[in-house]
Amino acid sequence: MLAGKPYRAFGEELLAERQAAKELIFEFNALHPSKIEQRNKIIKRLFGKTGENFIIESPFRCDYGYNISIGENFYANYNCTILDCAKVTIGDNAFIGPNLSLFTAGHPVHPDVRNTQLEYAVPIFIGNNVWLGGGTIVNPGVTIGDNTVIGSGSVVTKDIPANVIAAGNPCRVRRTITEKDKSDFLKTLSNE
Repeated sequence: MLAGKPYRAFGEELLAERQAAKELIFEFNALHPSKIEQRNKIIKRLFGKTGENFIIESPFRCDYGYNISIGENFYANYNCTILDCAKVTIGDNAFIGPNLSLFTAGHPVHPDVRNTQLEYAVPIFIGNNVWLGGGTIVNPGVTIGDNTVIGSGSVVTKDIPANVIAAGNPCRVRRTITEKDKSDFLKTLSNE
């Protein structure tokens, strides 16, 4: 699975690993919101790597957990789903809107092959300082560059470069992020 070769997700080993992840996720999602330390301990047990400072709102879902790596100052809003059959690497200062889905798993297009229950997985890489708007879907094999913003409701099917705003279905680059974006925002603060 991690080598990017076809595999059967319903084999005994992978079923057991997903079941173990579901147990931790159930525990995480059932905890009272004030139990922040306990919630974070569960995520640290579940994920392959975390920074020290992160917030993941419940409910949260993933397949295995151990293929997920998040950096410092990570925030995931409600209903984040990560199908981590391959590595999912997310950099520092990443902000994830509600109802976000990251899918590394893929299935053969031809029904005869698909019906054999073979599937494959391709890693997702999300850089530093990335903001993914609510309702975004990221498909297998996508890389999103540093400092990029993905607009709400986007379906990201191809790589998106650094320092851009991208949106749509399929997601496309709309424009480059500039220093004017920063100065315009700072002006609005000074006018308050």
